[in-house]
Amino acid sequence: MQASQHIRRIVVCGGGTAGWMTAAALVKLLGQAWQITLIESEEIGTVGVGEATIPLINVYNEALELDENEFMRETAATFKLGIEFVNWGRLGDSYIHGFGPLGPDIGLAKFHHYWLSRHPEARAADLEAYSINIAAARRGKFMRARKDLGRSPLAEIAHAYHFDAGLYAAFLRRYAERRGVLRIEGRIGSVSTRADNGFVESVTMESGQRVPGDLFADCTGFRGLLIEQTLHTGYEDWSHWLPVNRAWAVPCENHHPLTPYTRATARAAGWQWRIPLQHRMGNGHVFCNSFIGEQEAADVLVENLDAPRLAEPRMLRFVTGKRRQLWNRNVVAVGLSSGFLEPLESTSIHLIQNTVARLTTFFPFNRFDQADIDEFNRQSDFEFERIRDFIILHYKATERTDTEFWNYVRTMPIPDSLAHKLELWRSNGRVFRDSQELFSEISWVEVLLGQRIAPRGYHPLVDTVPAEKIDEFLAGVRQTIARCVEAMPTHEQYVAEQCRTALPVQKAAVAPA
Repeated sequence: MQASQHIRRIVVCGGGTAGWMTAAALVKLLGQAWQITLIESEEIGTVGVGEATIPLINVYNEALELDENEFMRETAATFKLGIEFVNWGRLGDSYIHGFGPLGPDIGLAKFHHYWLSRHPEARAADLEAYSINIAAARRGKFMRARKDLGRSPLAEIAHAYHFDAGLYAAFLRRYAERRGVLRIEGRIGSVSTRADNGFVESVTMESGQRVPGDLFADCTGFRGLLIEQTLHTGYEDWSHWLPVNRAWAVPCENHHPLTPYTRATARAAGWQWRIPLQHRMGNGHVFCNSFIGEQEAADVLVENLDAPRLAEPRMLRFVTGKRRQLWNRNVVAVGLSSGFLEPLESTSIHLIQNTVARLTTFFPFNRFDQADIDEFNRQSDFEFERIRDFIILHYKATERTDTEFWNYVRTMPIPDSLAHKLELWRSNGRVFRDSQELFSEISWVEVLLGQRIAPRGYHPLVDTVPAEKIDEFLAGVRQTIARCVEAMPTHEQYVAEQCRTALPVQKAAVAPA
């Protein structure tokens, strides 16, 4: 292939987490043979709600060869073993969707089928006791997986992070600029397209500087400057399934001990997040303004903080859904410009990561073959839709009848793809998933059971194992995990010893007497 057919100029429009994750990954992969330019304005704020992640963030960080302790110190990060859901099935309920495995499978039947066969008879403990991640989270314990311990549960610990999204973007900016990414400060004033095919040709800064490119990454947030305002790609609105459309966000002082999990507490018309960092706590109230007023929603957030707030709450407005095409002509939408799924399962940063990874898989020649673009969009659509279904599950699988909001989501129609999963589960506890789906079978099991959807039966092969053998097996798993958790340090101790940040702990201003 002639060199003249290669793309040489990549322009990333917008900074923040999406922009700098894109630029850092591309410069690491492509090196300096490609010219990568990122445009951002310090006057334009970023949303910054994506402070919680899932374990696949480690794939990204490892690809960039980041030192984990340095990354955590620079971003004031803490470790994350899962997400606690409070008040979702019923008021007073609490369960944790933990990362990592449940107990080991036996033969063709998954572990949870053996548990299902014995739990109704009170012959098994709660499901949490059979997950090293969940058991450790409940005790406030943490350590990195010890792969040298073979089949021990301590070898199976899976972790993600809570981090300051602004500090993460700054960390990646330093990484990218050291490797040759050119940053241009300022606002984009206009976008020029080619007359023959509608491709974006260049962007022009308000200063008058023209920035041409071959491939453009739109990281301009909700406004979608290139993907929507210029190319008019269109948007799929999913708010009939996921009606929350507002969020108040506010930081507060830290609350000790540092918990190794995110908390999502269901409120009257939405839910509240709680994300512990080393120097502060991130909080927000996601809600639907058809069921609660904006000021009332702000009051709910502030009244339920664990510590004094550090700033005034700020409002975010959104419509749940996605662009009809994430890749249109020579523009790829990354981050909020591609769509929005509420951060209930901490998927926002993962969607950035996977969009960039998918772009590298289908990295184009300058002729931009439509077959590549179509397959990129098909895979992106599938990923968004399956994550959408998993989030809908949390609302649909509720017994709450105490507010109009919960009555609406409990009784609303759902996508056929989710209805099919629920039917399979309700029959005999089966979960089938496409290999490309993000959430594992274990994730579905933990949320379904956590929200009180019990199947009518279990896998018939379980009955080929004598009941006393199953009891012995379950007891052994539970006892082994309990001993492992007992031996682990606390999360706060581990962070202090391994990756304490040098950033000062933030304190609320004291009002004058």
